[in-house]
Amino acid sequence: MPLNLRSWEARLGIALIASSVLIYTVKYLVLGDPENTYNYIFNALGFLPINVLLVTLILNQLLSIRAKRERLEKLNMVIGTFFSEAGTWLLTFISDRDPGLPRLRQELVVTEAWTPEKFSAVQESLRGHCCTVAPETADLEELCRYLKGRRDFLLRLLENPVLMEHESFTSLLRAVFHLTEELERRGDFAGLPESDLRHLARDIERVYGLLIREWLAYMEYLQRNYPYLFSLAMRTNPFDETASPVVR
Repeated sequence: MPLNLRSWEARLGIALIASSVLIYTVKYLVLGDPENTYNYIFNALGFLPINVLLVTLILNQLLSIRAKRERLEKLNMVIGTFFSEAGTWLLTFISDRDPGLPRLRQELVVTEAWTPEKFSAVQESLRGHCCTVAPETADLEELCRYLKGRRDFLLRLLENPVLMEHESFTSLLRAVFHLTEELERRGDFAGLPESDLRHLARDIERVYGLLIREWLAYMEYLQRNYPYLFSLAMRTNPFDETASPVVR
């Protein structure tokens, strides 16, 4: 690529080189001693590669940390939008059909007193929870209508390049899309055989398990970074029977 002398980088480079030449020239004219000046120049040039290496590593690390923080911020904004528009409703709808909901409620009533260790312990406990759902025909019809109405929104989420760096949330969106397609392909839920109902239940359970884990991780993020958003999330907790958006 040809050097554009009008670019700010080229002008800056020329200015810095000219300044260096000027400084050494003044030093030579004022102080004399050309041998000492030459030695100083070569000493400085000898250290220059090390200086460039250190500055490059440090700057690269700082820029990487900053870029990672910006990507994490954008990613959690997308996740927050998902739960506001669809995720919280799905959690409420599916959890109401979970026979093991009473046990989950004891563990997932998140409060301000929760520590990172508490969040980690609950996440680990959830790995042993068997997400079982027993949906009825009317439930499948309602769920199908809801997911069809959110299809465009979910498609826009998948188009967001930020999500490519979040494997677990991407897996959740894939599971939701798969469930949506399964439900849409069936015209009438009333005449489905028991085997097909079990198949749909497994698809719902897959979404349910991924939803719980992503929701809990997002709650931890809000508690750590955005107390006012965390306050609303606690007051609309789908696992808390006493939860109410009204502040009392």
